[in-house]
Amino acid sequence: MKSFLWLILAGLLLLPGALLRADGLPDLGESDRAGLSPQAERRLGEQIMQEIRRDPAYLDDPEVAGYVSQLGQRLASHAEGVRPAFEFFVVKDAMLNAFALPGGYIGVHTGLILAARTESELAAVLAHEISHVTQSHLARLFGKQSQAQLAVLLSMAVAILAARSNPDVAIGAALSGQAAGIQQQLNFSRDFEREADRLGLNMLEQAGYDTRGMASFFERMLQFGRLYENNAPGYLRTHPLTTERITDMENRIAQRPYRQVVDSVEFGLVRAKLKAQDGTPGEAVADFATQLKSGKYARETDARFGYAHALLRDNKLAEAENEVATLRRLKLESPLLEGLTAQLRLKRKDGAGALQILHAAVQRYPHARALTYALIDAQIGAGEARAALALTQKELQLTPGDARLYALQAKTYARLGQRLHQHRAQAEAYLADGLLNPAIEQLDQASRAGDGDFYEQSQVDARLRELKQRRLEELRRRR
Repeated sequence: MKSFLWLILAGLLLLPGALLRADGLPDLGESDRAGLSPQAERRLGEQIMQEIRRDPAYLDDPEVAGYVSQLGQRLASHAEGVRPAFEFFVVKDAMLNAFALPGGYIGVHTGLILAARTESELAAVLAHEISHVTQSHLARLFGKQSQAQLAVLLSMAVAILAARSNPDVAIGAALSGQAAGIQQQLNFSRDFEREADRLGLNMLEQAGYDTRGMASFFERMLQFGRLYENNAPGYLRTHPLTTERITDMENRIAQRPYRQVVDSVEFGLVRAKLKAQDGTPGEAVADFATQLKSGKYARETDARFGYAHALLRDNKLAEAENEVATLRRLKLESPLLEGLTAQLRLKRKDGAGALQILHAAVQRYPHARALTYALIDAQIGAGEARAALALTQKELQLTPGDARLYALQAKTYARLGQRLHQHRAQAEAYLADGLLNPAIEQLDQASRAGDGDFYEQSQVDARLRELKQRRLEELRRRR
């Protein structure tokens, strides 16, 4: 890879409609001309993530995101090198791809999750991406580019993204040749790929996964790329594969003890849920019904779970409930099943039943964040705003900086009619997502709400001054 720009293009150019505004490009700092500092990387990553979160392709599903994050964090805890605060997210896209962004952000396409035949294969791709980050491949390459060159490349990336989201823009044709030239230069280097392979294998083994997953998945992608040369997986375009690399992986794996690893229950259930979201509800129902009738599935519980989700989408609640009952007879135990059961209760307008299920589920699976979010939302819907508020306050002490929790807290305060606290919580939600200006706007509204005591008003005003100062410093850096 000749420049860190490809990490932007690899991710954002694959998202239909994702845009970076030229005037919103983060300042990289004069002192960073010889290399990209961790602070500059994080600022750049945050800026890109702001755009990704706005894109319709961003999958805002706490169950799927929670699974991928848990898998990624398990791997990252065994990584060698620099370990930033990793954040894993999912993009709804059928293309087989995963990508790293500056600052420790790693995205995975749903197509890649569905293409993985085992959890170890999916873990192998994440381990490879994590290794690119921990080995500072971005910063090591940044020193070869001047600040002026990077500004040109970033501006061109903005223009290319704009042209892709609007094919009628004339600049698209003018830039198409330059874009092709850039993409030709910006593939990962063989040295970086081999380094990520080697460290990724170590990470897989130490995290308890089957190292053969890396060779098997990459081999299958290489074969796929040969069969469909003009429509090769996006991952092959950003991570050039060669038979030499595959052979090297296989040789390294052969020197390690054999380990058979059983996939987690959640791996199959998450994949089934994603399949249930494909196509129309009717098509999804028909697909799973065919699987169950023919018996062509890896696990019956996965197929029935996906079928139940498809039936829920198709508003066939009685049939979905029958599938849930069957899953319980099959002894399926998972927070995802509890979440599905609660969704069915809510669809039936049975808020009390949903609350009962979620209360028990949160006690049983305290680390399943999606269940906590669902419980808070159900409490708000059932008129238990004060209970919801107490739960958000408790959870934010355990996981400060959780944007979704702050947004739920803002919703809770709105139900209680506490406008100062509502806008203050919403400000923190925006800030957790890197949205400084909207956060300032919310704090400004909180300051003018007029329903807080002297102490609360002083806290809001102090926080508002702090964020305005931060914005002023960012503006100074950009000049």
